[in-house]
Amino acid sequence: MTLQTPDPADTIWDGIDDQRGRTADLLEQLTDEQWEHPSLCEGWTVRHVAAHLTLQQQHVGDAIAFISRHPRMLRSLTLNAAIHDSALIVARELSSEQIVARIRSMIGSRRHNVGVTPLDTLTDTLVHGQDLAVPLGLDLPIVLTAGQLAATRRWDTRGSWLDRVFDQIPLDGYRLRATDTDWTRGEGLEVTGPISAILLLLTGRPVALDQLTGPGMDSLRPVVLRS
Repeated sequence: MTLQTPDPADTIWDGIDDQRGRTADLLEQLTDEQWEHPSLCEGWTVRHVAAHLTLQQQHVGDAIAFISRHPRMLRSLTLNAAIHDSALIVARELSSEQIVARIRSMIGSRRHNVGVTPLDTLTDTLVHGQDLAVPLGLDLPIVLTAGQLAATRRWDTRGSWLDRVFDQIPLDGYRLRATDTDWTRGEGLEVTGPISAILLLLTGRPVALDQLTGPGMDSLRPVVLRS
């Protein structure tokens, strides 16, 4: 019997669907106070992060319709400003239950935002899940295969326009190695840790530092904290 190689696209979308489902499960259990708790994203609460996760299927027509309903978005002149402001608008418009329902409604769909790939959607889903879970002291594990794919995408797109939405951490001169899966990138002083922590490091989250070790940490830690 010939074993079929899994379709890479199926693997990516399975990871997105799994994370969306578990994120929705977590959000359903939150108190009103937890919804308003600060997230790992500066200026955003857990509600804002969750609202942002409902905006992962925007095509050109959707974006135009959103702007027409909210003309103030015309003042959001940068990509980061547009991301920030759109999340605040949705967070005000939707109840907690509606936000959860919208995240669940995307499960099984392969629609994604114009201008990005499914890998970027996977990265967004995984990392923002940590942005809302970690400050609440809640566990939302990143599946190893999904974490590997997202970390590779982040490493491969360093310096591109996609990189601009993250806080910039210079990683030249470091070798990043995951301790829970077969993943290594870079050359230089070694930094090791779980793939979830490496992904958070690659997306500019200093909270990852507590899970990372290795000879490169003495020089990397102050660099991250200054970024």
